[in-house]
Amino acid sequence: MIAAIALVDWLVVGEIPLGFLYLAPMLTVGGVLAPWQIAGIAATCTFLAEIFGDLQWTLRTGLSRDVLYFAAFFGTGLFVREVSRNRRTTLEQMREIERQSDARREAEEQLRILIESSPAAIVTADANGRVLMANEAAHRLLAMPQGELAGKTIHRYLPSLTNVVRHEASRQFFRSVMQARGQREDGETFLADICFSTYRTNAGSRLTAMVLDTSEEFRTQEVSGLHQLLAGSRIAISAVSHEIRNVSGAIAAVHQNLAHSGLLAGNKDFDALGNLISALERIASINLRQSTNQATEVDLNALIDELKIVVTPSLQEENIEARWAVEAGLPPVWADRPSLMQVFLNLITNSVRALSKGPRRLLSVTARHSGNQIVVEFADSGGGVSKPEHLFRPFQGGAEATGLGLYLSRAFMRSFGGELHYQPIPNGACFIVNLTPALSSGQD
Repeated sequence: MIAAIALVDWLVVGEIPLGFLYLAPMLTVGGVLAPWQIAGIAATCTFLAEIFGDLQWTLRTGLSRDVLYFAAFFGTGLFVREVSRNRRTTLEQMREIERQSDARREAEEQLRILIESSPAAIVTADANGRVLMANEAAHRLLAMPQGELAGKTIHRYLPSLTNVVRHEASRQFFRSVMQARGQREDGETFLADICFSTYRTNAGSRLTAMVLDTSEEFRTQEVSGLHQLLAGSRIAISAVSHEIRNVSGAIAAVHQNLAHSGLLAGNKDFDALGNLISALERIASINLRQSTNQATEVDLNALIDELKIVVTPSLQEENIEARWAVEAGLPPVWADRPSLMQVFLNLITNSVRALSKGPRRLLSVTARHSGNQIVVEFADSGGGVSKPEHLFRPFQGGAEATGLGLYLSRAFMRSFGGELHYQPIPNGACFIVNLTPALSSGQD
């Protein structure tokens, strides 16, 4: 190209300067050559433009003209070189951005699939507690139709997270795990382990929580505790039964002596028989010794919520309608929490057993103030009890289990100052649990 321009410049006659045509090869080589090579080409073009030009060369005018030629050619080449380099850099950056964007989209897709397929409920909420994103497991856990949880307030379903969001103004970030009660859309209570963290984005603070329903584990734990308790109680009652058998053997021996003598009035053996009968009555009426468990303040509202979690599946399986009426603002009660839970479980288990045989299946649990005590009533429509005077005796005749449940329940209640008694109602039975408020107990 340079040779062609030089030839044209040599052949053209007249005062027509064609030196500007040498800019064309500079535009071509500027994108591929190094700066020193561009300088060489610029010097060559300057020489040719001067040689084949019609202008007279002098030291004063020719040198300055050549410097301007060289500066123009070299500057054009460097400009093109920088433009080409910037273009290549921009293309590389664009390719890197596209690669990172593709990798980010792939990672986001994998994360979305992971969240959606997770068996744990995952929820993201803003600083006001409004749900931004929730996976399928979260909708199942909270009994919500798919896609309708977004925009709802998370505090309605997980009240314990309210305190976490309130600390947003303090700029503190949390990463923790807690166990709390939750509530489904239909009002059912459940127990949950909540793993949560807070973080900040350009749009404000965010809260992400992973919620695991531990109601089944809690049920298993409580039912297992009841079974262990009854097993231990059987051992305790076995000792009592052993003593009863000893006395019964003595009675049999005395009875045999009387049979041989044929005389009853004034007979010492007959008198001994009377004493032994009295001893048997005393042994049969002895309640269990007071529990060694320490009574403490128990939140009755929380305990009844946990009771709902434990018994709801059993009630639903038997198609039993449950009505829960808990008076608002009940104070803590004085009790041993595990023992009180076992008493409540035993009463509801008895009601379920009675209701499973009848056409009308209604269980009502009421907790309220009554004078200076807290009363919890368990009423069912199971037909009532034929012999209420035998209810709280051990080894009741006709009992479907061991016959120890009510006997032990009353003993537990009395061990921390409570009471359990039976009240007949039309076409049903009602067991009443009396508890002492912890505040009044402390004042006394």
